[in-house]
Formats: sequence, structure tokens, C-alpha cells
Amino acid sequence: MKTKFISLLAIIFGLIIIIFPTMGLIGVGSLIGLSVLLMSIYLFVVGVSIIDYNTSGAILNLIMALILLFVSFGLIFNPMLLGFLTEITMYIAGIMLIVVALVSLINNRNSRYGFYIGIAGIVLGLLYIVIGTYLSNPIILGALIGIWLVISGVLNLLDN
Repeated sequence: MKTKFISLLAIIFGLIIIIFPTMGLIGVGSLIGLSVLLMSIYLFVVGVSIIDYNTSGAILNLIMALILLFVSFGLIFNPMLLGFLTEITMYIAGIMLIVVALVSLINNRNSRYGFYIGIAGIVLGLLYIVIGTYLSNPIILGALIGIWLVISGVLNLLDN
């Protein structure tokens, strides 16, 4: 009985998030923002505690704490920032994959499948960049969260 109720609740929440996609991002962004805020507080405490015997490490910890503090407030109060960070990460990963594939293409010219490995890396790198473009839209991200909730609710119902 409990699992059916939880499954139905997941389906209902998923449909609500699909209808209002930014609601899912507000929750996810706030949770990620809270975890980044706690990490920032930890780095601040560590930086202050080691400043007597490791000045350079303490300064690095304090700088990282300030950067993470701003990022955490941005994630908590601006749900659009999560989409931007996702997009930037996908772009960087795509560019790095393309560069590695080009290096592999150049270095593995004598290998039987080196050319195909390089081409596959370039294609996947471009795919990362395309996906990053679409994932920057918070409506798509929110809809993906809603779809996941609906699918998990339906599968839980079918499992019983």
C-alpha cells in the first residue's frame, strides 16, 4: 500500500513538474546550492584554521570559499544558473573530447581502427555540444526531471 501511494505521488509530482517545468529546477537548484553552501562554509573554516602555519593553502581555501559562496547563492536564488552551469560543462566536455579525438586521430594513423576512433570522438564531442545547447534551457531540464519522476512512479507501480 505504501509503495503504491509513493508511486502515485511520484507520477503526480512528475506531471506537475512537466506542466510547470521550472518548479523541478527550483528544488534541484536549491538542494545543489545548499550543498555548495555547506562546502563553502567548510572551506572557510578550514582556511581560517590553517592560516597560522599554511598561509598559501589558507588563502586558496578562502578564495574557493568565496567563489563557492557566490555560486551557492546564485543556485539557491536563481534557478536559471543551473541550466547555464550544465551548458558550460557540456560545452567544455565536448570541446575536450574533440581535442582528444583529434590527437588520437593524429597519433593513431598507423593503427587499423585509429581513424575511426578519432572520428567517433569528434562526432561524440559535437553531440555533447549540441546536447549542451538544448540542456541550457531550464524548461527542458525541468521536463526531464518530471519525465523521470513519472517513469519511476510507473515502474514502481508495475513492480508490485
